[in-house]
Amino acid sequence: MKITYNTKNINMINEVARLALLDTAEAVKTDLIESQTMPFDTGTMQNDSTYVDDKRIIKGIARLVTDTPYARKVYFDPDINIKQVKNPNAKQYWYEDYISGGKKNLPIKYFQQMLRRRTK
Repeated sequence: MKITYNTKNINMINEVARLALLDTAEAVKTDLIESQTMPFDTGTMQNDSTYVDDKRIIKGIARLVTDTPYARKVYFDPDINIKQVKNPNAKQYWYEDYISGGKKNLPIKYFQQMLRRRTK
């Protein structure tokens, strides 16, 4: 028995999945901003320096990156005092909800929605 693959359709499915993954990462970023959990002083870290890194999207990897010199310190230093003046829900581990907290299933839910939207 000979098996043949329709590589054109497989490639199309993979491309749709990659696009849905990018949509998912953007949706998580939007949720993070709307949840107002990221520490916010001038807005640079949240609004200008948080972005979706798609450099490895071909391998199915999209990362949400906060790229400022002080982001690591704010996230990991237990002595940092997080102000909640501008973002009332601001906290130190702002990504933790998506990793092991109450929103850990949200990226999967978003991916399912984005994939359905792109395959209609």
